[in-house]
Amino acid sequence: MRIFDPHIHMTSRTTDDYERMAAAGVRAVVEPSFWLGQPRTSAASFTDYFDSLIGWEPFRAGQFGVRHFATVALNPKEANDPRCRPVLDLLPRYLDKDAVVAVGEIGYDSMTPEEDEAFAAQLALAVAYDLPALVHTPHRDKARGCERTLAVVAESGIEAGRVVVDHLNEVTVKLVRDSGCWLGFSIYPDTKMTPSRMVELLREYGTERMLVNSAADWGRSDPLLTRATGEAMLAAGFSDDDVDRVLWRNPVEFYGQSGRLDLSDLDVTAKVDPQTGNSILRGGS
Repeated sequence: MRIFDPHIHMTSRTTDDYERMAAAGVRAVVEPSFWLGQPRTSAASFTDYFDSLIGWEPFRAGQFGVRHFATVALNPKEANDPRCRPVLDLLPRYLDKDAVVAVGEIGYDSMTPEEDEAFAAQLALAVAYDLPALVHTPHRDKARGCERTLAVVAESGIEAGRVVVDHLNEVTVKLVRDSGCWLGFSIYPDTKMTPSRMVELLREYGTERMLVNSAADWGRSDPLLTRATGEAMLAAGFSDDDVDRVLWRNPVEFYGQSGRLDLSDLDVTAKVDPQTGNSILRGGS
């Protein structure tokens, strides 16, 4: 099983996690910039953080055969802090970097006017730099937050197919499905989705434009829940090819729109058995 985790915060994880992930078939990850738990006190701290995302973290991942990419943004929670707002002027320096494959995480936390402004400004940057956008939906009042998110996306002029709306659940999946955006689901203990719930959504809505991630961070989380979801899909009767589409080909297709997704020297090719239609995979466990 080959796995591309399209949303995981490896800065918060240990090298043991990389080793476990590689053994489980994880070959590539995207790390979105996010809130670190402790409020930042100046925009300068973002400079060090972004430098780490495009420098140190890819090196650390590479030691275990994992390809690391990043997205950069002023995250929704810190968009409300005036000390962090100058980050919007800092972003263009990083949006030109080869390892940056999208603008994100952007969107809403508390749905404030400050978040409205930062969200719209960063969608405009995604259009200007011809990059996809990774959108965070709020943990509270999800349906209203999702509706507001989709309205801002539509107003921005960015193509729906270049946007993934993340942290979805049973309440918000149809809204995003009908919008034409990609659908992101975080398999995360207690507060988000479980493998079994994800399988039921895949039964109902299919595998097209579906991205499954662990969103593992400094909280109680598990970077192997992508693998667990693939195994739950197989146990529920999905084919190897269905699993490969959700856990590998979909994130490759979405982030490939950046033109920067270099997977050239990873042994992650797959052939399809002409008799069964299932993938014959190499490069995973």
